[in-house]
Amino acid sequence: MHIDIAGLPSEHILFEISPLAELGLALHALSEPGHHPGHHGWATATSAALEPDLADRLHEADFLWRNTFSDVFLPFAGVRGGDGRTGASLAEDLDILDKMDDERFVSAALEFTCASLYGTGAPSPLNSATMRARALDMAAARGPQQLEFTQQLLAAPGSVRTWVRRLFEDCDQAFFSDTWQRVQVQLAADARHKTELLRRKGLDEVFRAVSPALSLNEDASRLNIDKLTVGRTNAADPAVGTGLTLIPTSFGWPHLMVLHAPGWRPVIHYPVHRPELPSPASVELLQLRMEALAHPMRMRLCRNLARSPYTTGELADAHSITAPEVSRHLAVLKKAGLITTRRRGRYVLHSLDLTVVARLGSDFLEGVLR
Repeated sequence: MHIDIAGLPSEHILFEISPLAELGLALHALSEPGHHPGHHGWATATSAALEPDLADRLHEADFLWRNTFSDVFLPFAGVRGGDGRTGASLAEDLDILDKMDDERFVSAALEFTCASLYGTGAPSPLNSATMRARALDMAAARGPQQLEFTQQLLAAPGSVRTWVRRLFEDCDQAFFSDTWQRVQVQLAADARHKTELLRRKGLDEVFRAVSPALSLNEDASRLNIDKLTVGRTNAADPAVGTGLTLIPTSFGWPHLMVLHAPGWRPVIHYPVHRPELPSPASVELLQLRMEALAHPMRMRLCRNLARSPYTTGELADAHSITAPEVSRHLAVLKKAGLITTRRRGRYVLHSLDLTVVARLGSDFLEGVLR
């Protein structure tokens, strides 16, 4: 993955903190504690203290943060004519979200149903019958709650947007306000440090300080991001708004996320905290599992399966290979005990066993979740 930055003035590279972005990753840590072993204590205590009504509503909308990190948590990048600046509070971030048009909001909210097309600038399900049918079909594969939410969002986006804002406000009152007070000092200090480093040392130094996964090409016209995914965007595109925003996160490790959707301002969401992972597996299990993962396509499949359950057909579509090829790769991974399967109606969904993968070591886990 890479971001074209040729001709981008350094003053258009911003380090900002965002309460809404951090809330999104805090919700992800609640939903997927296996991704965030350093936050198990916080997740357990927070989940136990949730009122049943709030817990139920979070479950209804968890596809916004569980399987994919929806771009609705980075609205400053999607509001047309924006300057790349975030809000000073969660309320201000939510006000920015309110300014996003319905088509862009719905496309971002339903990214989990059309991920392979979302990054290509496909039309919104509000405007395309094909995308609408695909969104509903993929939501049905995830379960009745996801299907009902998708139907409501497509039928009445305004009322659902109001519901989502109230949900985030209730999260703030229930637990996030205290959490944000605790982490924002560290995040603001990191943003200030990186801004000063950019001013004094330049692009190469600051990008290496953000993450070892970031590197510039020889003429500093392109920022390369070492991720098991393919994508590109242009931070100097005047049609979008020239600039690049980088957001530090306390809850995000090991995820290094890049917003590269067409028409959106590029954003890099990077972690500032790295908890330790459990001990590795036995030598025998390690050998068996590493042999299963030696194939590059199986590593790419693991990247999908680490984030969300997928059907064989969805994986074939995402990687442009045949369903029988996917089945053969999945059989190898299953024999090594790396994936689990479950049936939902006529769908068979496959998932990566994150507990097992964590025991392989932090390098592989960080690679597939980056």
